[in-house]
Amino acid sequence: MNRTYDLVGIGVGPFNLGLAALADPLPDVDAVFLDQADEFRWHPGMMLEGATIQVPFLADLVTMADPTSPYSFLNFLKHTGRLYPFYIRESFFPLRSEYDQYCRWVSERLTSLRWGRRVTAVVPTDDGFEVTAQTAAGTETYRARHVVLGVGTTPRVPEAFRGLVAAGADQPGVPAGPAGPVVHTADYLPHRDALVASGAVTVVGSGQSAAEVYRDLLDDAGPHLTLDWVTRSPRFFPMEYTKLTLELTSPEYTDHFHGLPGALRDTLGREQRNLYKGISGDLVDDIYETLYRKSALGRPVPTTLLTDTEVTAARTDGDEHVLTLRHNQLGTTAERRTRAVVVATGYGSSVPGFLDPVRHLLNLDERGRFAVARDYTVDDARRLHVVNAEEHTHGVTAPDLGFGAWRNSVILAGVTAREVYPVERRIAFQQFGLPATSGTGPVDDDGTHLAQQAHLEEVAR
Repeated sequence: MNRTYDLVGIGVGPFNLGLAALADPLPDVDAVFLDQADEFRWHPGMMLEGATIQVPFLADLVTMADPTSPYSFLNFLKHTGRLYPFYIRESFFPLRSEYDQYCRWVSERLTSLRWGRRVTAVVPTDDGFEVTAQTAAGTETYRARHVVLGVGTTPRVPEAFRGLVAAGADQPGVPAGPAGPVVHTADYLPHRDALVASGAVTVVGSGQSAAEVYRDLLDDAGPHLTLDWVTRSPRFFPMEYTKLTLELTSPEYTDHFHGLPGALRDTLGREQRNLYKGISGDLVDDIYETLYRKSALGRPVPTTLLTDTEVTAARTDGDEHVLTLRHNQLGTTAERRTRAVVVATGYGSSVPGFLDPVRHLLNLDERGRFAVARDYTVDDARRLHVVNAEEHTHGVTAPDLGFGAWRNSVILAGVTAREVYPVERRIAFQQFGLPATSGTGPVDDDGTHLAQQAHLEEVAR
């Protein structure tokens, strides 16, 4: 086709959907967004009744960039007749199903979205890229000056569990034989009845999804259902939600984190997981209260909660799965039998195969991950952008819904060469390095102490 888009987005999750909504009113941005799905769906396997998102409603697709946007969550509520009930509810946190409805509402109003398009290749051209997509009707080609990769993450399955699924399966499902299902939380709801029917379920994982699944199954636990929860974390970490900690989701901290050596960033990434991968404190309390209530009523739950315990191996024996457990503090191992498993071990990102034709243009680190620049580009020409693939380079803001609109403002500034939406530089009260005026020793051009810089280089070595 002769038409050249300013921007082609690949993948339509919340972040690229927000980018599409922010680009929609701009007369100088011709954008199109491709996704292989037939419609917008956000974590359908975890749409548990009563579950909320873990950020306030202001962390919608657009508000933090443009509070006047017609695609805001509040405008969705007004158009659907639910603004006053939400107001009376007096909670900042929308239901997860409600957020999904909101995203669907926005997606139905945008003409730039193309569903049923599976991207197969991104090829470089003189002035950008050529994106090839496969559809039910054949092949389509889109020319673009900029590409924004928003394909999201895929379920991460520990090696121990991959042998439990049917041959050829890409992720946990119903294994061959009489044993019960082994499912990732991404597919929890479609398998819930089979999990309960198995009579013995083990939840493996430490975060919010593991806790939600455990709590959901807890109501069915009893004489006919044994329920275990195994996590390799030292304890059931609550998500830290104090105000100064929330300032880590700021432009300043992202600048600081991005400037650190890669090895130190990886270490901090592991240490900071409870900031956004922990469990809601209210949910932790609700789980305890439920266990206590059932115990006090003479109906104790047949359950075992194990912390600092890793599943190192798993096999199927007849109608049971046998898990080899290792306690990390004690160094001891034991086997435990179960009939079904829910793997709540999160998601991971990778460089998709359709980027192979432009792989020589990509900036990658020593582990083959995107070496994402501060402006979210991964090529020297600054035409290939990524969203939610930069946790290892940008820290906790990468998966944060509330920071998505800020990142999209930066991307649109790169596409248009102008700041369409104001990009805040400083929002935090605290500083994340030593201020140049209060330290000793020389500083470089950006105000960083050379002594600090030398220390960081030493840490990296």
